[in-house]
Amino acid sequence: MKEQGGTGAARDSAEQRREQMLRAALEVIVERGYADTRIADVAERTGTSPALVIYYFKTRDQLLTEAIRYSEDSWYAEYLRRMEEIPTAAGRLGELIAMTCLPGTDPEPRSYWLLWLDLWAFSPRNPGVAAVRQKSDERWRHAIRSIVLAGQEAGEFAPLDADDFTITLAGLLDGLAVQIALEDSEVLPQRAYELAMRFAAGQLQFGGSGPTGSGVAPGGRVSPQANRVDGKPAPAPPRARKRGR
Repeated sequence: MKEQGGTGAARDSAEQRREQMLRAALEVIVERGYADTRIADVAERTGTSPALVIYYFKTRDQLLTEAIRYSEDSWYAEYLRRMEEIPTAAGRLGELIAMTCLPGTDPEPRSYWLLWLDLWAFSPRNPGVAAVRQKSDERWRHAIRSIVLAGQEAGEFAPLDADDFTITLAGLLDGLAVQIALEDSEVLPQRAYELAMRFAAGQLQFGGSGPTGSGVAPGGRVSPQANRVDGKPAPAPPRARKRGR
């Protein structure tokens, strides 16, 4: 069962096998939940033996926490790719909110947040899961705060307290995401997106009312806040997404 060799090809093969196991673990967690995911399930899905899974990850908890880290890294890699294509802070913030709420993104928001429901549930009683949760929250808030500070420096956003806004928006998005994951009929993804955008635009004063009047939605499009109907935000435009990594 010696998978890792000295050659580059062997290392690449071992890394591919490891990623295959992580993706399989994520699929099983989404389907069955963290508590009911077994090493045997991951081995069966990848066509390997439980012993080989243990060779790579030592314990079930290590496999599951590394799978969640892998999901996080994949999400942020896509996030950073998209941020590079959007010139304004308002547009970048809108894209971050859209990636959190709207379907048609990869990873799908509901699948992503199902992982987080388990992460939150196990965090108070599992130190390893708690450490992953803390690092993930820090990374999440850093992403929001960085956009806010860039927008303030560029004159797009009002000069409010960036830390207070970050914690509030992160908490709002987390709460809305729970309802999306639970498929609450009153909190559909589009509505969650519009509510979060309305809050952000009101606090940061963009979308036609801010320092630069930049009514921008995800990807640099005109935002719902800049195009109101009967005093309410109009629906966001259709979103074309390239799926897959």
